[in-house]
Amino acid sequence: MIKVLFVCLGNICRSPMAEGVFKKQVEDADLTDQIECDSAGIIGYHAGELPDKRMRRTASSHGITLTHHSRQLSPADFEKFDYILGMDENNMKAIRQMEKSVTNKKAKVFKMREFDEQESSKDVEDPYYQGDDGFEICYQVLRTSTQNFLDFIVEENS
Repeated sequence: MIKVLFVCLGNICRSPMAEGVFKKQVEDADLTDQIECDSAGIIGYHAGELPDKRMRRTASSHGITLTHHSRQLSPADFEKFDYILGMDENNMKAIRQMEKSVTNKKAKVFKMREFDEQESSKDVEDPYYQGDDGFEICYQVLRTSTQNFLDFIVEENS
């Protein structure tokens, strides 16, 4: 089983959306018996909470239900997951810092938009302080990036 973890700051906007979109893509590709995913946040401030209601509404408009409850990234995640994907440069710094403390690491770490052919150096912007358009833009960016990531891991693990 290939295990994927999506990470953002608080685990209430970008990473649960990435998780939800990716799960749907995995289902559509008939790979649920081979790939599973989860999401986490750098900080634990929102631990136990559902995703932001605006993100849930955006996901729902695309046929995706977000039911994940926020949790904080832990060193054990680097041993449990095969891939960890951060949403922005600040997330990546925190992920890389935690990664240094893990001795039995198996996870390969990537920035989410490395899988966006058009904008590979950019961040997945946090829509939290933006209007509803920011949540839709976030969905569109993640839809493209997660599909390309799925193609990558299928090829890498075939």
